[in-house]
Amino acid sequence: MLSVATINVSQENSMESVRATMERQTARRTRTDVTQMIESLFSSVKLAKDLSARCKGRALQLTDDEMQNIAQDLENALQNIYDDLGRIPASAFASNAYMDVLIKSQSMRGYSVADIPMNVTGSRPRRSFRDYDTPKLADFLQGMYHESHEYGGQIFNTLPEVAEYIEPVYDAFFCPLTNEIMTDPVTIQSGVTCDRRAIQEYIEKFQDSSEPFCCPVTKMPMQRKTVMSNASLKSVIEEWTMRNEAMRVRIARTALSLSTADTMVLEALHELKLLAKLRGKNRELMHKIGVTKFLARLLDNHSAQIQCDALELLCLLAEDEEGRDIIGKTKAIARTIKLLSSNTSVERHAAISFLLELSKSHLLLENIGSTPGTILILTTMKINNSDDPIASEKAGAVLKNLEKCTKNIKYMAESGYLEPLQSHLMDGSEETQMEMVSFLSELVHEQELTIDITRSTSEILIKMAHSCNPMFRKAAFDVLVQLSLHRPNSKMLVDVGAVPVMIEELFIRKVDDEPVNSMASAATVLANIVESGIDPDTTMVNKEGHVLTSKYSIYNFVHMLKCFMPDDLNLSIIRVLLALTELPKPLATVVSVIRENHRGHAIVELMSSPMEALSLAATRLLITLSPHIGHTIAERLCKTQGHPRKLVKSISHAGRITERQAAMAMLLAKLPYRNTSLNVALVREGAMPAILSAIKEVQNAAARSSRHAVLYMEGLVGALVRLTATLYSPEVLKVAMDHNLALVLTELLSGPAGSDEVQRLAAVGLENLSFLSIKLSQPPPDELLSKKNNILKLLKDSKTHSNKKSSHQQVNVCLVHRGVCSPASTFCLLEAGAVEGLLGCLENDNVRVVEAALGALCTLLDERVDVEKSVAALSELDAARRVLGALRQHRQNVLWQKCFCVVEKLLEHGDDRCVREVTGDRVLPTALVSAFHRGDASTKQAAESILRRLHKMPDYSATYVSMEF
Repeated sequence: MLSVATINVSQENSMESVRATMERQTARRTRTDVTQMIESLFSSVKLAKDLSARCKGRALQLTDDEMQNIAQDLENALQNIYDDLGRIPASAFASNAYMDVLIKSQSMRGYSVADIPMNVTGSRPRRSFRDYDTPKLADFLQGMYHESHEYGGQIFNTLPEVAEYIEPVYDAFFCPLTNEIMTDPVTIQSGVTCDRRAIQEYIEKFQDSSEPFCCPVTKMPMQRKTVMSNASLKSVIEEWTMRNEAMRVRIARTALSLSTADTMVLEALHELKLLAKLRGKNRELMHKIGVTKFLARLLDNHSAQIQCDALELLCLLAEDEEGRDIIGKTKAIARTIKLLSSNTSVERHAAISFLLELSKSHLLLENIGSTPGTILILTTMKINNSDDPIASEKAGAVLKNLEKCTKNIKYMAESGYLEPLQSHLMDGSEETQMEMVSFLSELVHEQELTIDITRSTSEILIKMAHSCNPMFRKAAFDVLVQLSLHRPNSKMLVDVGAVPVMIEELFIRKVDDEPVNSMASAATVLANIVESGIDPDTTMVNKEGHVLTSKYSIYNFVHMLKCFMPDDLNLSIIRVLLALTELPKPLATVVSVIRENHRGHAIVELMSSPMEALSLAATRLLITLSPHIGHTIAERLCKTQGHPRKLVKSISHAGRITERQAAMAMLLAKLPYRNTSLNVALVREGAMPAILSAIKEVQNAAARSSRHAVLYMEGLVGALVRLTATLYSPEVLKVAMDHNLALVLTELLSGPAGSDEVQRLAAVGLENLSFLSIKLSQPPPDELLSKKNNILKLLKDSKTHSNKKSSHQQVNVCLVHRGVCSPASTFCLLEAGAVEGLLGCLENDNVRVVEAALGALCTLLDERVDVEKSVAALSELDAARRVLGALRQHRQNVLWQKCFCVVEKLLEHGDDRCVREVTGDRVLPTALVSAFHRGDASTKQAAESILRRLHKMPDYSATYVSMEF
């Protein structure tokens, strides 16, 4: 294989060769006829110019005036020739080839190309882009059509042809072998210039051939295969290439801004994409002349193809830092985000590719992340991998780049993408960890965002909470307080050992220089964990084996309750105790600790806290403890100055019912009814009128709209019923009579705000009142005075007689209680009309309501009253059917016993109709047999008594007489 030698020629010789070649090629392109005429004219002009110069040179031999006149005439002639040439019409030129002649001839004379008049050719001749201003170029492109573009008689099919017309290419630039513009021109022995690559491939064909080596163009034999680099031509080609590409950029930019046709815009974008891929200077020029800014506007175009092409071009322009900076100052990012949600995969892929390129710039990371919707859309694309795997992969890459800006990590967490935040929290520096914890605190605290944390994140937070750095501890506790509200997080925290750390913070750790906030935060975290539903019996609190339900733990919790401690700490401790008391075993432990250490007073005092949440929690804890230490709580309430008054005031209804009001009323309903001290204290503080007023308000429709209205109503009625349990107190009895309590409870049996519990409580209260009816019922007055005495007395004191007559008319003798009765003074159920309401309660599905109603009815069948009259009154109200219906529906022992009591009285004292109704019931025998088999002792005895009356059992009390014969 022959080597190819490269010889550099001098710059001057090469330039001369290039010029000569251009002139020969231009001459070959020149035609005859008009062309020759033009050349002849300009030759004459040249000759005239030379004559003028020689005349001026011999000016010493001629007189001054003559010489000056000749020169002036010659100049005028030349100007006339030039003007005549300028008036030649455009139709005289067949093609642009004549422009070469015109330009060449004018350049000989010394005129520039820009000086050629427009009316010579009908269009602006070819010129360099440096002499072509943008407004003229805009005028040029305004006349372009969709498929082809016409200007000055020329028709162009593509924008590059327009650029070549303005910035022409010479034939000398083309390689004769490839017919393409050369990139590395070299000259061979024959003088022909070719592209280096093409000639080398041609020479290689003759390596092993015996044929003589000939020039591929002239076919002349050559002795040498060496080539010489044509540096000058290469420099000229490179300069022309740069000018041509720059002109193409400007033309495409003008086409974008002026054209309204989609085809023209797409062609311009395609041209710009090709140029942007060629070299960086083209991209710099695009930035400079505003292509980048204009592309941002094209992203709102109606055509999806234009949007995709604009994104592809923007992606190319974003390869350098300057381009990304310029793009960041436009609206391209915000418009690209919109395209991420496109239904077309092509647009989505183009948008995500462009965004991926932008995310490589550190300066744009915050701009991208802060654009509304960016992070949310990207995280959605990443999560939905099955919908679009390509977009999902690129979205993940964009998010990975965005993580370099810490603010974006926060935005990702807000969008539910927590992996970056948690990874930086685990693997970052102390400064980064602190920043991530601050982000977590802000997210879960200010925005109340629910976050599922990983095990690793939980371990890091617990470690930070247990560290000696106050800033780390405070930040970690702030986050743990909020995260522990989410139940899955609470269970995770238990698994990583959070409970022992919180217990140590509460019971053991004491830092003198540190505020108590960490203790309060630890208590809150522990309360959240205990309330999450974990098993406290298995949750260890220290290495000694104690658990949350151990006496060690509960003792410390109870002893931490102090009025001088921060409210939030007391609140969290009470929350822990409330959660523990939901289970039987820890409830017994809590009760035992409070009894042994007399710690109930602290809870009672906290009930009066101005902090509503703490007051409510303390009240709820007292309600839970009242069945076990109710009398202790009641005595503490009475002994604490002002507490009864506060209780009465707290249950008074004013405006919308609050949860605290409902809890206070419920506490009064749950404390032991027969605590006389508390009942008397409540009466003295005006509890009765306050309760009755509140009940009327609740019965109003507006008050019932509160979600706490039912609980509040039940508490108020329970507070009334508690007063009926201590009627032996003169103060309580008096206030019950003054406010006609029997009538109030009767109305509550079927009032508009009555629930099952309200009905049950009202029946219980009526039972308590009815027990006193026999004692309070007065015997009937003596027989009226004789008529004569009455007349004399009437004459003596008519006014007194009138008053006594009126009093006599108001006397109402109760047949059941055998005395004078009234609802207010004796609480008689018959006079108050409560019997019908109680019988109606027997049809309730709630067995407790039925039991309470039967208990109240049984007071009318007591041995101290006239049972026959009572049974007659009950029969008139269809009591037999309703009692048997209750017996048929319910099967509890207590209910059976009370039903059998009523049935037995009906059989014993009822009339024939009543007896037939009872004995004719088909369910009664079955219920009696069932009660006799499975009932307790009292129920079995009641069933046996009725069976005996029905002759279903032998009567062992009968006396048999023995007859001897």
